[in-house]
Parts: sequence; structure tokens; C-alpha cells
Amino acid sequence: MGTVADILDGDFYRFGELLSDEERQLILRVREFLRTKVVPVANENWARAEFPTHLVQGYADLGIAGLAYPESPGPRPSSLLSGFLALEMAHADPSMATFFGVHTGLAMGSIVACGSDEQRERWLPAMSRMEKIGAFALTEPHGGSDVAGGLRTTARRDGDTWVLNGEKRWIGNATFADLVVVWARDEEDNHVKGFVVEKGTPGFSATKIENKIALRAVQNADIVLRDCRVPEANRLHNANSFRDTAVILRRTRSGVAWQATGVMLAAYEIALDYAKNREQFGRPIGKFQLVQDLLVRMVGNTTASLAMVVRLAQLQEAGTYRDEHSALAKAYCTTRMREVVGWARELLAGNGIVLDYNIGRFVADAEALYSYEGTREINTLVVGRAITGLSAFV
Repeated sequence: MGTVADILDGDFYRFGELLSDEERQLILRVREFLRTKVVPVANENWARAEFPTHLVQGYADLGIAGLAYPESPGPRPSSLLSGFLALEMAHADPSMATFFGVHTGLAMGSIVACGSDEQRERWLPAMSRMEKIGAFALTEPHGGSDVAGGLRTTARRDGDTWVLNGEKRWIGNATFADLVVVWARDEEDNHVKGFVVEKGTPGFSATKIENKIALRAVQNADIVLRDCRVPEANRLHNANSFRDTAVILRRTRSGVAWQATGVMLAAYEIALDYAKNREQFGRPIGKFQLVQDLLVRMVGNTTASLAMVVRLAQLQEAGTYRDEHSALAKAYCTTRMREVVGWARELLAGNGIVLDYNIGRFVADAEALYSYEGTREINTLVVGRAITGLSAFV
């Protein structure tokens, strides 16, 4: 059993105790790195919209990139451990949690799920060591939720190469990534296929998106592909339709639910500490009934969300989870997260809108988590189709 120090304050039902002793030790090692290296610079990176390149080696040294994949050395971790790792990262800094999730979940996940044995051997070891950083290019300027049927980026076979043309938007890590997984529609058979575009490929350009109000340290980019030639050897050989893409999104959506829960934990803990120490009318504001009401609502949302993602991890481990399970968790947890960060901001009053008190960054970053990996509306329709047997998609 873990000690009190092992469990985050917001883990009211102590779900962290479900981890094994070995898993808990890894979590504590990751938490120490995040606490001492990531958190102290998070607000500054956010304010400047700069990515802390100097931290990448620290993440690499933790040895957790690609940990969940069969190709990684050592024993495969549980889905519960993978979830708690995502929670811990978002609890410290949602921007860096997103960077890591894009690299390991979306980019590496695409190669694991859709690449050939040779492709996995070629790219995954360096990505696991974070010597090569990945990105994932699916969303387009004119299409997000309808990308399954409305993908405009095209791929045309020309001998031993493929010629890619189109545009992508909101692509995290793309300004500095070594490998970008680009999804394009084959002009010949109209099916979606995946291609690994390596840094320096002619016809590929990535321009940083400016003026964001959320996840500002994440280097999101607009990508332009103009007669970008990719060798057949870089086409993901097991990506032959959008259904293959959906397999990756199923798992990463569950990761976003874990991230949202980490944001809730952070917001609750910031608010709890503030309530204990901020004095008004001659007493700590935590002694007022309305303040305690806000705190209880926060811990209730957080506990319910944590229970959901823990159960989701169990379904993943059993191999019985489906798209609708991830969709419900993503929709529910990010909605509850929005409420929690709002209540925390309310509790801090004016101090909640400046970076000095930390909660302002989480309030803003929550908006991005709420939208990416499928909006609440789209994930709702995925669940609705599953429970009724009737599709409401148009």
C-alpha cells in the first residue's frame, strides 16, 4: 500500500493505490522530474509561447516514451500505469503532456499500429529514446470533425514514390518534428493512407500558429504539402482506410480523458491550498460554507472522472474496450474538467486570472483539451450510435 505522500490530494478515493509498488515508484520518479524541472518553467514557457527544448532529454531519461508498445524493451506496463503517467504530466503542465502525447500516442502509435515490421524497427527505437520526435497530421484547415469523409490532402502514386498535396492545421510538434505522420486520400482508390514525411523533405513546410490562448508552449503548425515526394518505403503499409486511423484515435482519446483528469486534480489542489491560506474577514476562506461547496464539487467531478478512466484502463487491459468507451470518457471528463477549472478560478477571484497563482494557465489550457481528439458533440454521437444502434451523423 502507498503512503499518504504517494497519493495526490485530489485522489479522494485513492485510486493510485491500485498501482503496483514498482509502478508507483516509476510514477513518483516521473512526478519528481515534473515537480522540479517542468513546473518551475511552465508559466514562463506559456507566457512566451516557447517550447522548452532543454527538457526533452529529461523526458527521454525517464525511459517512458513508447513504454506501452510491444517493441519497447522491458516488460509491458499496464494500461493503468500508462493512464497515470498521462495524468501526472497534465497535472504538471498540459502543454508538455500534449507534446508527449502527440509524440508517443499519435506518431509512435501510428507506426506501431499501421507500420510494417521493418518500419517499426527503423523508426521506433530512436523515437523511444526521443532522439527523433514525431508529429501527427490529420486535421485540415477546412475539416476537423468531418475529416473521415472530407479529407482533402491527396496522395498520388508515381513509380516508387508518392506525391502529396494539401494542407494540414493544428499539427502539434510539427515545427521541429523529425517525422510527421501525414494522412492523405489516395487519388486512385479514394482510401485514406498514412505516410511518414521526414524532416527536410522538399515540398513540406510547417509554419507556427501564433496568438493561441491555450497550450501556448505546444508548437502547433500549419502544414503545406506541395508536390511533396515520399518513398513507398515511407507509406505505412498497414494503413489502408480511415478505420485504421480510428484505431489510433481510440486509444489517444482515452489518453485525453486521463489528461483532463490530471488538469482537474491540479486545479482542485491549487484551489484547496489557496482556500487554506487566503484570509478574508479575519479567517481562511476555506472556513466559509460556499467555498467548501465549490471544493466538494471539484473533488466530486475529479473522483467521478478518475473512476471512469480507471475502469477504461481495465477494459483496455482486458482487450474489450471499444470506440464508444473512449468517446464517452473523453466527452465526460473534459466537460467536468471545464467545470472544475472554472470553479477554481472563481474561488481565487481576481487572482485566478494571472499566471502567478497558476490556475489561469489551466483554465486556458482546458479549452484546448475540451476540443482536440474529437469535440464533445462528435464523441457524443459516437456513444449515441452505440447505445441506440442508430447513427445521427450526417
